[in-house]
Amino acid sequence: MKKMNFAFWKYISLGIFGMIGSAGTILADAFFVSDRLGSTGLAAMNIAMCMFGLMNGTGLLFGIGGATRYTIASAQGNNVRANQVFASSFFTALFMGVAFALTGLLFSNPISYLLGANTETIIMCNIYLKTILCFAPAFVLNHLLMAFVRNDGNPILSTCAMMVGSLANIVLDYLFMYPLGMGIFGAAVATGLAALIGISISCLHFLSGTNNLRFVRLKFDLKEIATVVSLGTSSFITEFSSSVVIMIYNLLILKKTGNTGVAAYGIVANLALMVLAIMSGISHGLQPLLSKMHGVGDEKGVRQLYRKGIFLTFLIGIAVLGAVIAFAPVLIRCFNGEGDMTLQALAERGLRLYFIGFLFVGHNYLTAAYFSATEMPKQAFAIAFFRGFIGSVAIVCFLSMYFGMTGIWLAFPVVEIITVGLSLILQFKLNLSHRAVNLHQNISVNNQERSIEI
Repeated sequence: MKKMNFAFWKYISLGIFGMIGSAGTILADAFFVSDRLGSTGLAAMNIAMCMFGLMNGTGLLFGIGGATRYTIASAQGNNVRANQVFASSFFTALFMGVAFALTGLLFSNPISYLLGANTETIIMCNIYLKTILCFAPAFVLNHLLMAFVRNDGNPILSTCAMMVGSLANIVLDYLFMYPLGMGIFGAAVATGLAALIGISISCLHFLSGTNNLRFVRLKFDLKEIATVVSLGTSSFITEFSSSVVIMIYNLLILKKTGNTGVAAYGIVANLALMVLAIMSGISHGLQPLLSKMHGVGDEKGVRQLYRKGIFLTFLIGIAVLGAVIAFAPVLIRCFNGEGDMTLQALAERGLRLYFIGFLFVGHNYLTAAYFSATEMPKQAFAIAFFRGFIGSVAIVCFLSMYFGMTGIWLAFPVVEIITVGLSLILQFKLNLSHRAVNLHQNISVNNQERSIEI
């Protein structure tokens, strides 16, 4: 029991630090851009953020999905198959990253307009978008390698890769934007270099001498890739959908309050990103433990870890909401370098309403991770797809139509509350199904025993 508790807190804490490092990279960009380039620069960067979600989500798609398959195969003693999963996941993700980079080089301007850029923001948005897409292979492989390194028993190195990359990004942001005066291009380059630094640190795992993770001769198996994708889909949707929702919010807010409203949402979204990183870190930290226990058939241990994780995320949600209610003005002023009173008022109100959702979001993150880690991709997909796409888009459009900006701010907590209900229904159906299977097995055993007696 003590060993399980130690592993729980070790993987949870390292997962949280790692994901905070990832979110810190984007938050640092937002802080320096808002201070140096004002609300227009912040709005431009926020519009381009959708593509971050696509790149990082692709890394998690093959990283979390592949690492889950890797862990289960390793727990069952099949190291050859485990490393074939790694090789297939790595090269497929690399191909996707190169495709993103080529897309950015050729189509960054029309993509910027599609995401919501206007005459005020198009120049900076286009520069930022084209630059980060050139680093797409680095963003994708950074997330993939950290997932595999963590699942191969080295969560400390995985966390270090994320944290060092984030710290490097902050230093490079300052250097490129202030002494060198590189503007929003400098912010994008700093973020890309941070991903390359993260990859370099993760690669130290292959030199450690204790790793089981190795590159093997690639045997491309479409069925295996499909399995990896199915297990990683919920992580992809969770990451990418947040960016799609940002795009939808930007378009709706642009109609309601213009670029000032988009900048206000940018502040709220970036602060929310830090809390989402904590929740995501808990789910990512638990995933290797859940997969390992599932691989060896310890379903009781799986349920115990899941319940502990749910309780922890709820406590964090209460603490975060309390802090936001108390310190909203101070938090907003950190990103309001121009002292815009309209921006301040919009963002303060939005922060307090939006963050109600963090009482529930941890439950939804962890439940989706639990389903994925235990090879139940359909249930994981249902949760991630509803809260990420169907529910979020439909509810924010409906609430904005009838309640304006207040409805937009409240859409996030409403979606999370409904998703909790959906996840409870899915778990209830699974429990009924398991009971029916157990009852059928008991009846079969009893009939066999009677036949033997006769």
